[in-house]
Formats: sequence, C-alpha cells, structure tokens
Amino acid sequence: MLRNLLSSVNQIYEVNILEYIKGTFTNPASLILTIIDLVIVITLFYYVCKMLRNTRAWQLLKGIFILIVITFASNILRLRILNYILSMIMMYGGIMIIVIFQPEIRRGLEQLGANKFTKFLGLNKDIESKKKENVYKIAIAAMELAKTKTGALIVIERDVKIQDIIATGIPIDAEISPQLLCNIFVPNTPLHDGAVIISDNKVAAASCMLPLADDQDIARELGTRHRAAIGISKESDAMAIVVSEETGKVSIAKDGTLIADLREDVLKKILLKNLINEGRAKQEVKTATETKKVEKSE
Repeated sequence: MLRNLLSSVNQIYEVNILEYIKGTFTNPASLILTIIDLVIVITLFYYVCKMLRNTRAWQLLKGIFILIVITFASNILRLRILNYILSMIMMYGGIMIIVIFQPEIRRGLEQLGANKFTKFLGLNKDIESKKKENVYKIAIAAMELAKTKTGALIVIERDVKIQDIIATGIPIDAEISPQLLCNIFVPNTPLHDGAVIISDNKVAAASCMLPLADDQDIARELGTRHRAAIGISKESDAMAIVVSEETGKVSIAKDGTLIADLREDVLKKILLKNLINEGRAKQEVKTATETKKVEKSE
C-alpha cells in the first residue's frame, strides 16, 4: 500500500510538475507569462479569501477544501467506493458552490457591474480620503458627547508614534465610528476613564494614560483631561480633542496650546488642516527634496 502511494506521488511529480517546470525554463517568454499568471492567481485568491473571511462562507470553503483533499487521498489509496461517492459529489460541486455562495457571488458581481472593481479588491479608498472621512466621524462623535456633557479625551497620532502611550490602555484595533467613540466614554463603563488613541486610521486603544502638563501658566480651572491633552500635545505632535463634562465645551490641544469652545465646523477645519493639508504639504516638500537630490547626483 505504502509503495503504491509513493509510486503514485512520484508519477504525479514527474509527469505533471517536473515536465511543466522543464518546459517553462526552456522558454523565457513562457517563464515570464507563468510568473504573471501565478501573481494574478495568488492575488485574486488572497482577495477572495479576504472577502470571505469572518463569514459563514469561509467555514464552508474550508469544508470544501477538506472534501477535495479526502477525494484526492482516496484515489491515491485506491479506496474505490469512497472515491466514487466523493467523485460524484465533486461532479456536481459547481452547482453546490453556486447555491452555497449565492450571497457572496451576487455581491461580488454587483460590485463588478457597478464599475467598482477597486472596491471589490479593497483598494477604493486611499489614505487621504479615509483620513478625511475619519475627521468627520471624530467631529460628529465629539459634538454628540458635548450635547450630553459626557467627558471625553480623543488623541490623534500623527508623525511621531506614541506606542508607549497606546500600551498603557486596552487594545481595541477597530474602525473609527461615532457610535464606538460615544459608547466608550459612557460614564461608569470600564473604558470611559482615560484617553482614546487614534492611530493609523483606527481606534488603537482606550483607557490610555497621558502625561499631565504641569505648567504654572495653565489656568487652574482646567481639569485633568485638559492638562492631559496639553501634555501629550507638548511631548509629541499628536492632537487631542477634549470634551468637558462640566460645560460640554469642545477644545483641541496642539503643540502645547489649547483652543477652547469650538463649533463643529471649526473643529473639522482644524483637523483637516493639520491632518490632511499639512500632511500633503509635507509630502510635496519631501518629493521635491528627493527630486533635487537625484538631479544633483546626475
């Protein structure tokens, strides 16, 4: 039995795999096409798996894969009855897949038909547009918290990484949404005390501890949240949004300076200017500098 198994595997290797590899290397053009073919197949497979992950279809896909492996093994081991039954099942596998994955197939075809192929691949939003969308979400959350006078502290990481601050809190790693931010700061809940850190366009952690500003010229009526916001903005280039639970006013700290009592439109403008426009300007300066270096080297 073992000898027959090894013989079958060796025959498959020599006839199919080895001959294909030899034929590819003897023709350079064929090799390039094969590499392109593999890259496309692997990329499509990756994005299909990404789309199906965390769905019921993912569990079914794993079951189908196991079924294929068992069918292949039964053929090698010459388990004829089992192989016949499984082969019959596999024969109608196409219809089964269409029935099982009908919602996923329909969603994918709708996206393709609507000329949203980049969305199908998960590439529809660049970093800048996502930052802009998140700015609006953060501003909406701040104003909703202000309406109910719910104290909040939201820190937005910029160029200087504050991983040491993130490590002091509870990891979340979730997409930004007004509902999530408002829910975190509900009084008497486990995560309401401390700061939320926004990093890489995600809610990285909550209940984080920030350094307090101890400057003598800071107004005494400012509470711990405001001092923490000023403190983190002085020790890094992060921006911190504060919602006062006494007055419901929204403030923002940047470079050690606190801008108080902001309306929603003003808050959005400040965030857009510092998180998007300023970042774009830095990137343009960096590109121009690199271009000059290349020109000088030439």
